[in-house]
Amino acid sequence: MGLVAEFTQASLVWFCSPRTSSQWLDYWARQRLQWWRKFALGPSSFSCSDVSDGEEGERASRGVRILYHFPWGAEPLETLWNLGDAELLQTHKGSRAKLQCRDGRKSVVPHVISVSGNVDRGVLAYLHNSLQEIRKTDSKQRLHKRKVLKLHPSLAPVKVALDMGRGPTVDLRQVCEGLLQELLEGGITAWPGYLETMPSSMEQLNTKYDEMGVLFTIAITDGTLESGLVLVRSRDTTIKETMHISKVKAFLAKYISASENI
Repeated sequence: MGLVAEFTQASLVWFCSPRTSSQWLDYWARQRLQWWRKFALGPSSFSCSDVSDGEEGERASRGVRILYHFPWGAEPLETLWNLGDAELLQTHKGSRAKLQCRDGRKSVVPHVISVSGNVDRGVLAYLHNSLQEIRKTDSKQRLHKRKVLKLHPSLAPVKVALDMGRGPTVDLRQVCEGLLQELLEGGITAWPGYLETMPSSMEQLNTKYDEMGVLFTIAITDGTLESGLVLVRSRDTTIKETMHISKVKAFLAKYISASENI
């Protein structure tokens, strides 16, 4: 007996007049493709194509698929169908008049535009699309490779990692915990790296957080105890910026908000 693969599906049903159903299918196909491309590092890997006639039997008059081009070939993330009025008429067993709506001066049975997406495959597409291997040659002509999961700021599950350098452990940990609580209360997901028991250099930590897709790493040191200054490192630019700890939350909130409006 063959196993049936399980996956999470997201769906949308749109009701429209028969005369505009083809236009609405085109509209939703454009909107969905734009949505996938908006959050992608490589937008050109997402495309759409018409579905071959007869794939959905007599139920659908026309279909469109949103595709992602994996290394092994294109796979559908979403499928949009113009189901006409057949779906409603087959499902509803009562009076046809109860299904009708006004379209100008006429009473009609609305047409159905169906959108269904494979969420699991969509996540895999974004993970593949966001993973980069950055190569850099140093002053001694040595090649360095760096893997970065460059997820869009809206999609990155962890926005910031908190870690601490050398200094009085108890005091630094208290500062980390205070900042962690402040960020979480502001809706900014943070990784408590300072709780790790295995000693690691900041370079090793940066490598780990880049592979996790964490947007920023904040280093809290004994200097923070004296001046309130922390070191904020960007995943995408690797630039380290000195900032007062009281401004960190506002900086992150502004960055995330701005990226969502691009």
